[in-house]
Amino acid sequence: MKFNKLAMALGAGLLGAMSSAHAVDERALLDIDSHIRTVESRMIGWRRDIHQHPELSNQEHRTARLVADHLRSLGLEVKTGVGGTGVLGVLKGGKPGKVVALRADMDALPVKELVDLPFASKAKGKHMGKEVDVMHACGHDGHTAILMATAEVLAKMKDQVHGTVKFIFQPAEEGPSEASHKEGDHIGALAMVDAGVLDNPKVDAVFGLHLIPAFATGTIGYRSGPILASGDTFSMKVTGKQTHGGFPWNGIDPIVSTAQIVMGLQTIVSRQLNLSKEPAVISIGSIHGGNRENIIPESVELLGTVRAFDDGMRDEVLKRMQVTAESIAQSSGAKAEVKFLKPGYSTTVNDENLSARMLPTMKQVTGGKAVVAPKLSASEDFSEFQKKVPGVFFFLGSTDPKKGTATAAPNHSPRFEIDEAALTVGARAMTALALDFLNQP
Repeated sequence: MKFNKLAMALGAGLLGAMSSAHAVDERALLDIDSHIRTVESRMIGWRRDIHQHPELSNQEHRTARLVADHLRSLGLEVKTGVGGTGVLGVLKGGKPGKVVALRADMDALPVKELVDLPFASKAKGKHMGKEVDVMHACGHDGHTAILMATAEVLAKMKDQVHGTVKFIFQPAEEGPSEASHKEGDHIGALAMVDAGVLDNPKVDAVFGLHLIPAFATGTIGYRSGPILASGDTFSMKVTGKQTHGGFPWNGIDPIVSTAQIVMGLQTIVSRQLNLSKEPAVISIGSIHGGNRENIIPESVELLGTVRAFDDGMRDEVLKRMQVTAESIAQSSGAKAEVKFLKPGYSTTVNDENLSARMLPTMKQVTGGKAVVAPKLSASEDFSEFQKKVPGVFFFLGSTDPKKGTATAAPNHSPRFEIDEAALTVGARAMTALALDFLNQP
């Protein structure tokens, strides 16, 4: 769907039938739409180019060059190699004011594309030292193209910008992909925060979005407070004493101890947390131990994930997991070692005051199609920016309404695809949010 068709669909209610006062001046909104029309075809072209040439975390060299060259062409101050392969563009408005940051992530996933597109990815890459297929299976190609277009629109409206806009093009949102990565190393949003993207000048608010097939194109999903869960990866090793399966009393069975630990971990959420506050979940995704039916092995290894919607509850879960596993193992003479991969993902929490202030704009740019989104137990390192400054992260519907959301492939699927009309909605929203925030007292 091209912009003109989308504008016709949204336009009738856009400047008239909104129930509340408009957050962005109507003339400014018309200017936004005019500039988006001139950049729309190139925005789609950027998205297709990036989609066809995906790059894994901290390997986004080609994408970063494309972004940096475009920002320089707009006359922005540009820094490259920020927090790895990140790019920072700075637009100083024609009038003094606050500072707002807009963020897009650039990295792809180790997934083989199964969508039949003329620009489908056939790329290969190295993930933890192994050659893999690479695909933009989470929409980051769209996020990058949207922010490139937003930068162009705001640059053309520079005289109407009260303050400064920082455009943060972030690598490695999906976590490490390089074999040389060391546990505890900061990547992605954390590395960009370390590099000072929120300072000099200090950012007053930050906005980010994510394409999601659960909503139809033209819709924005918003939520005040927690919107995405924290995410922690853990490994566990339960050590016993190897013996013959016919004589288990001659050893210490780590498999039985492991089974007890798995069940014990589930009581942490169901019996030890106040679930009336926020939900949480502990999931075991991998168990490996032994190689023969009549040999009780020396040890068993587990991998799993923890999700929570409150960072205090998250810390409590991790602490209780350690105690539970060690105590159950000790009761049978075994030993449990629990390790959490650091750093994990914090809870993505939208600032309540900022969310309320920006809601009229979200409704305005979608013709009223801004709906309360459910909490999702996926994780996002946009949370690291929100821990430093007030921020709002929202979902951008990406499924063609004619196809329906019920059968749309989810993010991270090899069949994930987006309706490119969503790009226009995203650029419209990001531009309007920036102007709205900067124009408010």
